Amino acid sequence: MASIADTVSAPTADSTAAEVAAYLKSHEHKSLLRFITCGSVDDGKSTLIGRLLYESKLIFEDQLATLEADSKKVGTQGGDLDFALLVDGLAAEREQGITIDVAYRFFHTENRKFIVADTPGHEQYTRNMVTGASTADLAVILIDARKGVLTQTRRHSYLVSLMGIRRIVLAINKMDLVDYSEDIFGKIDEEYRDFAREIGLHDITSIPLSALRGDNVLVRSEATPWYDGPALMEHLETVELGSNKQSLPFRLPIQWVNRPNLDFRGFSGTVASGTIHPGDRIRVLPSGTESTVDRIVTYDGDLDEAAAGESVTLTLKDEIDVSRGDVITPSKEPCAVADQFETTIIWMGEEPMLTGRTYLLKIGTTTVSATVAQPKYKVNVNTMEHLAAKTLELNEIGIVNIGIDRPIPYDAYEDNPETGGFILIDRLTNNTIGAGLIHFALRRSQNIHWQALDVNKDVRATQKNQAPCILWFTGLSGAGKSTIANLVEKKLYALGCHTYTLDGDNVRHGLNKDLGFTDADRVENIRRVAEVSHLMVDAGLIVLVSFISPFRSERRMARELAAEGEFLEVFVDTSLAEAEKRDPKGLYKKARAGEIKNFTGIDSPYEAPEDPEIRIDTDNLSAADAADAIVEHLKKAGFVKTA
Repeated sequence: MASIADTVSAPTADSTAAEVAAYLKSHEHKSLLRFITCGSVDDGKSTLIGRLLYESKLIFEDQLATLEADSKKVGTQGGDLDFALLVDGLAAEREQGITIDVAYRFFHTENRKFIVADTPGHEQYTRNMVTGASTADLAVILIDARKGVLTQTRRHSYLVSLMGIRRIVLAINKMDLVDYSEDIFGKIDEEYRDFAREIGLHDITSIPLSALRGDNVLVRSEATPWYDGPALMEHLETVELGSNKQSLPFRLPIQWVNRPNLDFRGFSGTVASGTIHPGDRIRVLPSGTESTVDRIVTYDGDLDEAAAGESVTLTLKDEIDVSRGDVITPSKEPCAVADQFETTIIWMGEEPMLTGRTYLLKIGTTTVSATVAQPKYKVNVNTMEHLAAKTLELNEIGIVNIGIDRPIPYDAYEDNPETGGFILIDRLTNNTIGAGLIHFALRRSQNIHWQALDVNKDVRATQKNQAPCILWFTGLSGAGKSTIANLVEKKLYALGCHTYTLDGDNVRHGLNKDLGFTDADRVENIRRVAEVSHLMVDAGLIVLVSFISPFRSERRMARELAAEGEFLEVFVDTSLAEAEKRDPKGLYKKARAGEIKNFTGIDSPYEAPEDPEIRIDTDNLSAADAADAIVEHLKKAGFVKTA
């Protein structure tokens, strides 16, 4: 009699490999839904995702064992499984029972693949929520049935709307704690829909849930017989996905120029949207140069088509200039090019946005210098009211005009998020401090052009027999900046030089009389003076600028306005103790007494230069000797022509 071993063949390596290949093949053709969970703190976002992972049978035995142990140790469910611990990975999250960072989780069912972003509910982590929303197709907005629609619910919904997400699941959670009340569910649903209409959200599916108990998560629950809609997973599996990026016009931001040898020159990047084929006519922006695609090159060989999301290298039939940051577009469907925009900015920095300060703006593969104007208004997320604002604080949202240092290719964010969204970066810390969405280019940016003049800076300087420059004196109040600058100008005048001094106090009597001494006003103060000194250098003058100018960012901005080598930073280095001892105007005494607010060195910071061209130690050098040293420096550098 044959044994079982004789009749059942053991799996072979080939059959196992075939099964794995078939399994992977089945997943290739599943659609992928990216969604985000958001809402106010402790609404149950992590618990819901943990429940989805658990019910989808995607938790290994060791993970389940760890979950059981952690639930007893740090869980919030009295020893029962605390599904939130599957997602909350940071120690601080587990200790507090909240989400701090964005957590991404992948899971799948027989019908679809999912990537879910679990985002924090606390107001101070709103920036993390924006990160999660930037790639999502759908938002699951949780509401605690006991609390209803809260401020953070409104804030997150408004951000979801701004980021272009139009499909909303309103998950009214913790229904078990309100006895599965149909009345409470209906009131919350109605209140939320009234608010959602104001911000352009109309595709809303409301589901009563208990993420902890599993009600209406995978299947309809008997606890809510009055509800006849889909369970959450049923909806996620069947909801139609948004517009395909491949249907948008082709955009390829160039990441690098691929030149492995003399015979190959290609342009590499990830296709942001659309499709491209060999033979297609293209335009390179911002230059506007046109050519034709020759090949689409990849590591695995040439392609007949490249689509959104693919990393490729294009070769062109013509030798044209293409650089990192350029965007390749179809010849007949190019994006626009401009250097001034109206934008929506979501401020993420701990320090407020400072009008006139220069930040780094990164859009696609391009990084440029950007200057922000005073907000047109900020938005009250509770009422959608437009409020007057001089700045934006952490998590505030406002409409702000931005100017950048050169024209860039772009699309309006609502037309193409891939080429219409940007981030703002602090130049000193490299921290991301804002996320922005481009609305449109300001018309004036297209109508204003620099007028070429025959009598230019070189001609004016030659007439004066000197090389123009900016001597930027910076230091604490009482350091001696104005005294030294005055002596330097007298010596230059005696040598026949043409000069002008811009002194902080003098300028505030006229040009800047409308500015105070807040950080924002100080930034604008220096921005205006930098622009004026730039014009004076163009007139061929040696310009002496004597301002405290406490922030490195603004001094750097002033330097960047000048031509290479024409900006000389003079650090009048005096200790705070010495400056306060001198106190020629009695300002330190008033500041210490609380009579003057935002005084540099006392309750407003001074950021000393890191690498000035000239450093004057006034503790050990007299004003006259300092002036002599500066003039000698100018002579040696060729700014002062001697007979």
